[in-house]
Amino acid sequence: MSEKRERTIFLSDCQSFYASVEKATHPGLENLPVVVAGDPARRSGIILAACPIAKSSGVSTAQRLGEALQLCPNAIVMRPHMQRYIDVSLAITDIYKEYTDLVEVFSIDEQFLDVSGSLKHFNCSPEKLAIMIQKKVAASMNIRIRVGIGPTKILAKQATDNFAKKNANGIFTLGKDDVERELWPLTVDKMYGVGSRMTRHFVALGMTTIGHVARTPLATLKQKFRARFGKQSDIQAEVMWRTANGLDDSPVTPGTFDVMPKSIGHGMTLPRDYATAEEVDIVLLELTEEVCRDARAKGFTSGTVHVFCMCSPYDAPTGFSQQRKMPLCTNNTLKVYRSVREIFHRNWNGLPVRKVGVTLGSLADEEVTQLDLFEDVTKVRELDRVVDGIKDRFGSTALIRASSLMKAGLAVDRAGKIGGHYR
Repeated sequence: MSEKRERTIFLSDCQSFYASVEKATHPGLENLPVVVAGDPARRSGIILAACPIAKSSGVSTAQRLGEALQLCPNAIVMRPHMQRYIDVSLAITDIYKEYTDLVEVFSIDEQFLDVSGSLKHFNCSPEKLAIMIQKKVAASMNIRIRVGIGPTKILAKQATDNFAKKNANGIFTLGKDDVERELWPLTVDKMYGVGSRMTRHFVALGMTTIGHVARTPLATLKQKFRARFGKQSDIQAEVMWRTANGLDDSPVTPGTFDVMPKSIGHGMTLPRDYATAEEVDIVLLELTEEVCRDARAKGFTSGTVHVFCMCSPYDAPTGFSQQRKMPLCTNNTLKVYRSVREIFHRNWNGLPVRKVGVTLGSLADEEVTQLDLFEDVTKVRELDRVVDGIKDRFGSTALIRASSLMKAGLAVDRAGKIGGHYR
């Protein structure tokens, strides 16, 4: 049996993507410090992206706008244009498809490329192919990309995050033989999938570097995780161990987001703390309207609904995350809202609310619907379709519930946004 051929995987990342798109759209900003903020009118808004010039002054992603402006007073603050970023991302993905048909979208500014079969066609090394793609994206979109190269997706990702982003040419190769020398000395927070909370757990276990995790026998790591997180943590321990060792058999899969979703959800951070149930009810109804409209557009009904709520204060939040099974599968807003409202009122602790979310689960094909003996499902569905059709044609605020016009309502403001940000 022939030995399995080692793959060549790229993880391409667009540098300071939102800020780079704004600069590409407005050439006069090329040599200026540009930041993109969630709400430029509020100094408490969050930095979504900062160009390298702004970063050189100490500005960082997720920093509060007021803090960023103290560090870089001459920063040009742009509001986000999400539809523009989506369009540019799709165009860049199309460029990648000129070099390989195995392109997997990982995020709006990151894509995996399996170029194993492309190297012979282009008669070049992985590094030279990466340079070719960099030049094509720069010439076509005026966007700089960084490329991590590895035999697995996880090594390509870690090559990008930890090395390519810091290299002058934006390219770095992390092979299996390089893991111990290059990856293992890094602090454990540099490992993919390890956030601040998991970092604290690893440090408490005496594992401060990626190498500490990698060199720990898997059985021992599972034992330590069980003692700390419970017996259900075996899978998490193995994922961390494999990540530290660069082990990953998963293929680059085009159309990852084309499969049937497991859930449909929307959430939001409220513009202020909502102190009364009446205020929160208005937003929950609006969120329910959004998720049900999405479900109807995709031809799904839902059997379960999940409600998330986070209460103030910000530095010591409380709240709940609960779901319940609905009597019948449905995508009707008012039917789902009954369950949403019941979950909220049963679990809310009475403290001011900062974040809320509604998610539909147990999705099923709308055409395979359990009948309701006491209601004509067809009439309800037809009415929903008429309302959705009007909104699709004239905008989501063409028809709006009266409650959304009250002070707590956010539907009108959110109508002009994608993912909570301006189009």
